[in-house]
Amino acid sequence: MKLGEISEQEVLQLARNAYENGKAQFEIIKEKTALLVIDMQEEFVKPNWAPSWVPEATRQVPKIKKLIEHCRSNNIPVIYTIFSKTNNYYDRPTSGKFMPNRYPNLQIDQSEFYDGGKVWHELAPINDEIVIHKPSYGAFYDTPLETILKNLKKDTVIICGTLTNYCCGTTARQAYERGFYVVFGSDITATDDPVMQEPELKVLRKGFARVMKCDKIINHL
Repeated sequence: MKLGEISEQEVLQLARNAYENGKAQFEIIKEKTALLVIDMQEEFVKPNWAPSWVPEATRQVPKIKKLIEHCRSNNIPVIYTIFSKTNNYYDRPTSGKFMPNRYPNLQIDQSEFYDGGKVWHELAPINDEIVIHKPSYGAFYDTPLETILKNLKKDTVIICGTLTNYCCGTTARQAYERGFYVVFGSDITATDDPVMQEPELKVLRKGFARVMKCDKIINHL
């Protein structure tokens, strides 16, 4: 391949290979790493409870718990995010209430959802672990997360939780844009529709994160 002589097929193959097989080359340094557990709260994890339930997130609880415990035993900070009723909901993007993912036509009382913001009991924070109440998808938007990570002297974040293509993926992008190294768990993040998992992983793999399975993440730590 020569500059000025690159064919359409060659650039297509370059892109496709990066989407499917790309691997970010940065090193994962344990002492500079923090774990972000994104939105593993009852509304997404508790079976059969809410229309926002993500069954795959429920199935991933044991693996996420294993990663959390490994991080705790290695002095890697575990930081949680949740949705809850903050500032009477005036801190939300104003267009959010018009989005279809609110399921406005459901004949069900949703007033109890996303109020207290309770982390699923099997993954509950301990001691003084930080829980960030965020107003939108990304964990960096209108939150102190960036400041917290810098004060902890962490430049790398591991992302697990739900949803892969909303809160987890948006957080990965925001972290990347702020200069953090992003490790994204491919089998410890979940979508509400499984067919959406791999397309999001492909985009993250090519341009935003080092995408890895849980066991490989643990081995690197």
